[in-house]
Amino acid sequence: MIIATAGHVDHGKTALLQALTGVDADRLPEEKRRGMTIDLGYAYWPQPDGRTLGFIDVPGHEKFLANMLAGIGGIHHALLVVACDDGVMPQTREHLQLLSLAGQPPLSVALTKADRVDAARIAEVQQQVAQLTQQLGWPAAAQFVTSSHTLQGIETLRQHLSSLNAPAFEPGRRFRLAIDRAFTLKGTGLVVTGTALSGEVRVGDTLWLSSLNLPLRVRALHAQNQPVTRAQAGERIALNIVGDVEKAQITRGEWLLAQPRPAGTQRLIVALRLLQPLKTASQPVHLHHAASHVTGRLTQLTNDVAELVLSQPLWLAENDRIIIRDSNAQHTLGGGRVLLCDSKKRGKRQPDYLQWLQQLAAARDDSASLQAHLAYQPAAYDELGWARQLTAPALDALLLPLNPVRLGTSLMSDTMASAWQQRLREALSAFHQQHPELPGIGHDRLRRVALPHAPAPLVPGLIDQMLAQGELRQKQGWLHLPDFAPRFNPQEATLWQQVEPLFSDQPLWVRDIADALQQDEEQIRGLLLTAARLGHITAIVRDRYYRSAQIQIFADLIRQRAAAGGSTSAADFRNQLGTGRKVAVQILEFFDRSGFTRRRGNDHLLRDARLFTPSAA
Repeated sequence: MIIATAGHVDHGKTALLQALTGVDADRLPEEKRRGMTIDLGYAYWPQPDGRTLGFIDVPGHEKFLANMLAGIGGIHHALLVVACDDGVMPQTREHLQLLSLAGQPPLSVALTKADRVDAARIAEVQQQVAQLTQQLGWPAAAQFVTSSHTLQGIETLRQHLSSLNAPAFEPGRRFRLAIDRAFTLKGTGLVVTGTALSGEVRVGDTLWLSSLNLPLRVRALHAQNQPVTRAQAGERIALNIVGDVEKAQITRGEWLLAQPRPAGTQRLIVALRLLQPLKTASQPVHLHHAASHVTGRLTQLTNDVAELVLSQPLWLAENDRIIIRDSNAQHTLGGGRVLLCDSKKRGKRQPDYLQWLQQLAAARDDSASLQAHLAYQPAAYDELGWARQLTAPALDALLLPLNPVRLGTSLMSDTMASAWQQRLREALSAFHQQHPELPGIGHDRLRRVALPHAPAPLVPGLIDQMLAQGELRQKQGWLHLPDFAPRFNPQEATLWQQVEPLFSDQPLWVRDIADALQQDEEQIRGLLLTAARLGHITAIVRDRYYRSAQIQIFADLIRQRAAAGGSTSAADFRNQLGTGRKVAVQILEFFDRSGFTRRRGNDHLLRDARLFTPSAA
């Protein structure tokens, strides 16, 4: 269990901890010289039942507020210290506000220096503190009147603190530790310390250093100042790590992570809680997260939702708490609870997006959050796991009742998948009506027509599902509806037997075929439309056809050039095929329209290699 002190400078926090634990938490020579806590200090108090209570002694002076904030992340309990002679002071109130913004941990109050005042003054301060704690969200904070000099009330406070129980450990969370110190020990090597926000770690595990994305092996562990082979969230942990890293590369605010994430977050959405109105809806701010401190810009989207754009990345997860201070780092503006680790750059004020953010803010557990994520948009499996800091087994167990549609490494709700598939069906039906001469449409072109704004990698998975279920069919790479089944009538079948031998490796016009056979041009045009739907021939422009086998040869040439890393131009195509430039241009433009290639300047690049393949079913 971890307990952090809070309170105004010179109210006796360090002396109180020494009276409770026998440990002087001031470790720096400058602290000894000035008689004032500057940086975080630590004290440990072993209990008869084998537990060890860990204390984080935070500085009370406003100049060192950033150090104070680095010490209150991931704690289980807060011990507010108020001197009876001074009573409630500016940092008393500010520290309490910060604790409230950081997650409202349970609170106890120690009234120190009781030997310096009379009973009336003690009663007055007790009343002041009770009003303040009730006002800030602690309606029944226990108070203890103490003196570190005479030891008055120390044993009673000791009994109270030793009776506290830490929240139950949450299995299924990834290990994540905020580093607040790094040092080297002779004969041991590099050691980092911090508070684990989630998960567990064992000797021999591989962890990742956040900013450098480096793997590090855990050679030894201390938890709550005791050597252990396993440590977990809610403990002060020291890790002896081995890897390609030097002490100078590790600073306060780094993270040790169970899974790597190459880039942190620089654009996020938070549920906003303000202590005072903002001067403008968008303004520069200082931000504190666990042991990290960066600058950024806050933009209010609604009264209680805001976007933060950071100057440096933070390794955030959903539900993490952020303290927001003004641009001069002198006043606390409020706090934020992370709703979304990666917000979009545009359209943040659209009503449907804001409504979704409110749903995320209302989600009180992992299951509700995952459901809200999948109801709005597809999500990458790995990103969901990171956002909630869930291990793969824990994430899978939560997803099971939601029954999302899995498309490669992404997930989407069944309702959304059904709606997208309906749009694919409708787009394909409209295509058949508009282009009766074509046997179908290519995969990528159907995606761009039906779902132009959907993530491109997801749509092929939906199409594959529809093919497997018989809702779509394909021939030579062309997608078509099951009821799109052209066939020759008896008269057309007889006529086709005369037309087919006319096709060699050169294109033919409808009028030329009609003239050669002395047939009506409209009759030949209708015949060739049906032949094209059957896949026998392909129109490169209206009324001009190639044998489909010849088109496949042309397509294979483009595939070969793409495999070698090249593109195709009209000049290249003309020279390679021995055709005229006009025909070469018509063929390449046909491939562009079909979605087989795409044009970039004078070049044509392969886009959908599945088209024009006779092996496709």
